[in-house]
Amino acid sequence: MLKLVINRLVQAIVVVFALVSFTFFAVRLIPGNPFVNEKAIPEHILEQTQAAYGLDGNWITQFGIYWKNVLVEGDLGPSLSLYGRTVTGIISESFPVSLMLGLLALVMGVGVGLPLGALAALRRNGIIDYASMIVAMAGICVPSFVLGPLFQMYLARNIDWLSVAGWERPSDIILPAMALGTGVAAYVARLTRGGMLEILSQDYIRTARAKGVPPLTIVVRHALRGAVLPAVTYLGPAFAAIITGSFVIETIFQVPGMGQHFVTAVTSQDYFLLQGLVMFYGLLMAAANLSVDIALAALNPRLRAKS
Repeated sequence: MLKLVINRLVQAIVVVFALVSFTFFAVRLIPGNPFVNEKAIPEHILEQTQAAYGLDGNWITQFGIYWKNVLVEGDLGPSLSLYGRTVTGIISESFPVSLMLGLLALVMGVGVGLPLGALAALRRNGIIDYASMIVAMAGICVPSFVLGPLFQMYLARNIDWLSVAGWERPSDIILPAMALGTGVAAYVARLTRGGMLEILSQDYIRTARAKGVPPLTIVVRHALRGAVLPAVTYLGPAFAAIITGSFVIETIFQVPGMGQHFVTAVTSQDYFLLQGLVMFYGLLMAAANLSVDIALAALNPRLRAKS
């Protein structure tokens, strides 16, 4: 297990370094200058910022200074579009909101998709199976940015305690979480159904049935543990994707998460904010994949022995 963790950590470091380095040079290839239309930063502060981070030098110098500040001082730099704020401060303020939204969406997705997929497998080729998979396919095909406005029009406008947009009441998280969790539930349902059908055809399941083991015990204690492995493999990247790719939903529902800052960084060519968000997203994806590998090893004895 320790060898698995070390290998994944080394891979994560290489991938994040390559990702941030690509973003570093790519954002500077975009035509324009982040300081041309910026009037909020005083001239002397602008000169100090350019000198401190090498923005008045060549790209190689900027690249070296950036990584030195990140690795030695833990400094992701200031935001060039939000005067007076640092990238670290922006992430620390907005990430808890995106994390809360992502966790609730993931819980909704698993809570709906897992039993739906298991029930469809147990009622294979029946009405429940067909109906469940039709709903799951619709959830996969309809993107979240379409579901968001639909929920606003047909749910928020007809239910008093739901808001069309905003982030003031606890109930404001429900609709954006539903919009994000619908796709997760659809994928989990299909993966769980496929895994359950494969496990139910195994010899040890037939043996348990022949011995008179109750059906509920067979499903819960023997079949479900192996059936959720494909869904667990999907959930790690899905969770990171919910947080990193929720900026459309956050914009639709006016959620003050990280998505709005990602859009701001791109449109305003904010070097440091974009690089910091990409680095954070990369680390988050690496952590999610590592958690999935550990969970799979814990659920599958053969993977645990191999690792």
